[in-house]
Amino acid sequence: MTTNKNTIMTMPTFLPKLVTPLLAALILAGCAAPQLRAPELDIPSGFKEADAIKTDNAAATQTDAARWKPAQPAEAQPRGEWWKAFNDATLNQLVDEATTANASLAVAAARVKQARAIAGIAEADRIPSVSAGVGGQRTRASAVSRGLPAGSPVAPVNIWQGRLTASYEVDLFGRVGNNISAAQADAAASEASYRSVLLALQADVAQTYFLLRAADAELAFLNETVRLREENQRIVQRRYDLGDVGELDLSLAKTELSTTRSEAIAVERQRAQYEHALAVLLGKPAARFAADSNPLLASFAPPGIPAGLPSALLERRPDIAAAQRAMIAANARIGVARSAMFPSLFITGAGGGESADLSDLFKWSSRTWVVGALLSLPIIDGGRNRANIARSEAALEESVASYRQSVLAAFAEVEDNLVGLRTLSGQAQAIDDAVASARRSVDLAGKLYSAGRSSYLELLDAQRNLAAVERNAVQLRGARAATTVALIRSLGGGW
Repeated sequence: MTTNKNTIMTMPTFLPKLVTPLLAALILAGCAAPQLRAPELDIPSGFKEADAIKTDNAAATQTDAARWKPAQPAEAQPRGEWWKAFNDATLNQLVDEATTANASLAVAAARVKQARAIAGIAEADRIPSVSAGVGGQRTRASAVSRGLPAGSPVAPVNIWQGRLTASYEVDLFGRVGNNISAAQADAAASEASYRSVLLALQADVAQTYFLLRAADAELAFLNETVRLREENQRIVQRRYDLGDVGELDLSLAKTELSTTRSEAIAVERQRAQYEHALAVLLGKPAARFAADSNPLLASFAPPGIPAGLPSALLERRPDIAAAQRAMIAANARIGVARSAMFPSLFITGAGGGESADLSDLFKWSSRTWVVGALLSLPIIDGGRNRANIARSEAALEESVASYRQSVLAAFAEVEDNLVGLRTLSGQAQAIDDAVASARRSVDLAGKLYSAGRSSYLELLDAQRNLAAVERNAVQLRGARAATTVALIRSLGGGW
């Protein structure tokens, strides 16, 4: 019986020691942010198009591989001046100008400043807020409030006050900590977005520049073709005047000349558009910017870019990093929403002086102080807090899906550009063979026409084929340069 009595008497003191920590742990777990787990992604071991790319110079490929290093964690590392791999002083200058003056980059930089400031505001909640105030008032109370009969005379009084006031929220359930984590993640996402805008700007400048140079080369080719067509027309006109050829040959020569001139004018319009686009990227009015003619020569060879591993994209691409930080911020906001279901504790205090005369305000006899604490707990909120938790959880689901989509899109962009370089390289080789054959055809057709063994129409067809093939070769040079830049961008830049 004694044993039972002792057992019964010790239970009330034993239970609180066991239950209280357990209850506190359950409450903290209920309001804490959930553990963020990395989304499941099907990451391939390698890019399927990477092994298919073949370069003409193995030594150059080794040099490029040494220049383009695989990424090291994390995405915040400097990207390096990757555009200098093209060995183009004009391109280097244009990229520097765009980095300094581009308006879109300035917008992204301002957003980074805003996000950092918001994170600073959130972090300020960890520190008690203290304010000082000095003021005075003249007031007259009613006789009733003084305990006097109604109508009794009450003289007005002056009240001078000077005090320090402090307040602090005790972060019992992680509202402040989770809010800071969310704001810091937002700031990190904003910084990653800035790096993404910077990389996109640099790539846009390089691509537009090479397309402009390709247009210069195409325009130079068409102008030369116009000159040859004019010479051809003069020869045909002379032979027509002598009666060697009919009017059909002369009409065909004039048609070809006019058609080539029209094509040259169309390329001039396209070149002007590239020039205007480049001016916008440089932060300059289109009317005040003019790019010198700089044709992309046949000897141009873009650098070889090693693709690396697909898993490296998760480290190198700033847009993926931004999506990852958005997930972290959304996860932290779930903790903020959950903490609203639990009590919040505010501690306040104030101290100073209060007197009827300003000269007595800071005397020891005029001192006044107050200290208080307020513990508030929501009881009836109409389901607002639960709905806010559900909204935060849905926002996390959205950010996870966005992250997955960003990763998949990144893989696809790399594969697109790899296959683009591979096919363009094959096209370039085929075009080189076609140019050689077309030139031989023109030479043979010219000799046959001069000997009177073929018609002018056959010579004209051979010339048309050569012009089309050579113009295609010029366009392919620009496409290869632009696709190389696109690959660099899709890989997240260079180191």
